Amino acid sequence: MSGAVLVAIAASIGNLLQGWDNATIAGAVLYIKKEFKLQSEPTVEGLIVAMSLIGATIITTFSGPVSDWIGRRPMLILSSILYFCSSLIMLWSPNVYVLLLARLVDGFGVGLAVTLVPLYISETAPPEIRGLLNTLPQFSGSGGMFLSYCMVFGMSLLPSPDWRIMLGVLSIPSLFFFGLTIFYLPESPRWLVSKGRMAEAKKVLQKLRGIDDVSGEMALLVEGLVVGGDTSIEEYIIGPATEPADDHVADGDKEQITLYGPEAGQSWIARPSKGPSMLGSVLSLASRHGSMVNPSVPLVDPIVTLFGSVHENMPQAGGSMRSTLFPNFGSMFSVTDQHTKNEQWDEENLHRDDEEYASDGAGGDYEDNVHSPLLSRQTTSAEGKDIAHHGHRGSSLSMRRPSLLGEGGEGVNSTGIGGGWQLAWKWSEREGEDGKKEGGFKRIYLHEEGVPGSRRGSIVSLPGGGDVPEGGEFIHAAALVSQPALYSKDLTERRMSGPAMIHPSEAAAKGPSWKDLFEPGVRRALLVGVGIQILQQFAGINGVLYYTPQILEQAGVAVLLSNLGLSSASASILISSLTTLLMLPSIGLAMRLMDLSGRRFLLLGTIPILIASLVVLVVSNVVDLGTVPHAALSTVSVIIYFCCFVMGFGPIPNILCAEIFPTRVRGLCIAICALTFWIGDIIVTYSLPVMLNAIGLAGVFGIYAVVCLISFVFVFLKVPETKGMPLEVITEFFAVGAKQVAAKA
Repeated sequence: MSGAVLVAIAASIGNLLQGWDNATIAGAVLYIKKEFKLQSEPTVEGLIVAMSLIGATIITTFSGPVSDWIGRRPMLILSSILYFCSSLIMLWSPNVYVLLLARLVDGFGVGLAVTLVPLYISETAPPEIRGLLNTLPQFSGSGGMFLSYCMVFGMSLLPSPDWRIMLGVLSIPSLFFFGLTIFYLPESPRWLVSKGRMAEAKKVLQKLRGIDDVSGEMALLVEGLVVGGDTSIEEYIIGPATEPADDHVADGDKEQITLYGPEAGQSWIARPSKGPSMLGSVLSLASRHGSMVNPSVPLVDPIVTLFGSVHENMPQAGGSMRSTLFPNFGSMFSVTDQHTKNEQWDEENLHRDDEEYASDGAGGDYEDNVHSPLLSRQTTSAEGKDIAHHGHRGSSLSMRRPSLLGEGGEGVNSTGIGGGWQLAWKWSEREGEDGKKEGGFKRIYLHEEGVPGSRRGSIVSLPGGGDVPEGGEFIHAAALVSQPALYSKDLTERRMSGPAMIHPSEAAAKGPSWKDLFEPGVRRALLVGVGIQILQQFAGINGVLYYTPQILEQAGVAVLLSNLGLSSASASILISSLTTLLMLPSIGLAMRLMDLSGRRFLLLGTIPILIASLVVLVVSNVVDLGTVPHAALSTVSVIIYFCCFVMGFGPIPNILCAEIFPTRVRGLCIAICALTFWIGDIIVTYSLPVMLNAIGLAGVFGIYAVVCLISFVFVFLKVPETKGMPLEVITEFFAVGAKQVAAKA
């Protein structure tokens, strides 16, 4: 995991530059307006600050689709170049027009960083720590603001502060960011898979995860290429083939299903469950009645209930920083070793080791033209009866593939895809009208459920591993079943073993399509993403941020600092820097809780505190409480507002938007959400002075409090919990929930 962590830290430098720039211009504008005599031209002064917002809005309209076309990494490289060039132009700036141009270019860099860094981190991070790593941009952004405020405060103490140097210093960290993007950051493995560049994707995943065997996650990334699809909901009792059926398992071998894992020789026996299930009950209710209704709160979106059921039924409550699916995985399932196919499989893999997983350059046109299976092959059986027999201990397959049992006898979850989920396939076969048998593979996302009484049985012996001690159990699992993203009909017709997946180079040519945005799951996800971005901007962060010095000055704090011998400008900058410093431990706490308590929990826990702090600010500005109480209440309220905002409403909208969209349209959807963000930012920034003149500071904060209340209701009813879930499973759940809601309507 250290590779993914270091890559996330390096990528988040882009947000550090954004925070640095925001804080620097806030301090430098005090001196810019003096040199260019802008005291009587507030419009030009405001335009200098807002020009970066305009630039970010313009670039955002292109950033998502272009990143889907050329990749995430080139766009991050471009962002670092734009930061560097804009800082040099600002350092030169002979007049206000050149400064405005520099601020526009700077906005281009800001827009790319804010849009693509969360997207990049989400696509490279493992599910168990994705929330933590995606909170890094918020931490680095606030850290950049603090460092910049310290620099500007130090320069403000000089006899003649130079605003050009203040703005030009940005070139130093931007040059460092450029070096990281060029020499260290890899391309997103999900993007590479979407373009059919499997060899590169495998190498990147091995680097990010620190392991050689990434076949399970590679298969998952391929499955994530599909947008939409007809998903059914099933429940299984999964266990060894030698166990007799009990009252929780449907009678008859004809009900028995063989499930294949993404690695060679992995397969298990599953039977349809007739027993009770918690997650499965919610899913089955949707399947039978077309709706998933929370009886206590009927207005809650069924998708929220569906996601909530996943986390409630995790085998280990409270969330875990590592996968909890099938904790004794290696000792619960037979790893078939069918010697009749070993020679063929080994020969195929010797070929693949040299060609398919070699560098793209070594393979020539291989990436574009060869259609060998993506995944290793296994013998298929329509009846599922041949899967239980074990191969010889000394077979070549057993020697090539590590045992699932560790030295201490603990199972290794080698095919888990994170967050308590596992990817598998099943072969289904039926007799057609002409009497011929027709078959194909189905993709399955499995989720274990802790249902008492549904997990019984004994442990099978593993090939090469001896007999495992008794005391094992069956697994009761809910499953999302749908058509695989890619498969070869030719291989299927020849009854090749499976899952017989083709190389995804054919699908790579399709790319994102606007019609994909109208898929029910994507539409539902866009509603969540756009809605939470709008509410975040109108929840008051810009108003409180921009007017912190004014609020605290009215409270008497700025006057106190001025009495220490500081100028008014230096006092304002120092106050802002101290406030920013207090945000950092709050963000650190959010990073810890993001994957434990979850995104939804943090939002529902912090938004009421935002409301309370805004109400206190309203009261302190309306009611005459006296100098000391007024100063204390205002200062504490502003600090609490900032600290709670950066724990929840600050980072989580971007995190959610980077998680809930399918791979093929993720960049396009992110661009739509980011465009909403920047338009909302511009509206709030320009309307704030007008609102202050019309209704005063208390009225503005009152409106923000109402928006925060609306935000709480929206999150409670519409925003699901996505912690720890693979991105591909999240998008599948949105598709399932959206289609069930549509069926009810």
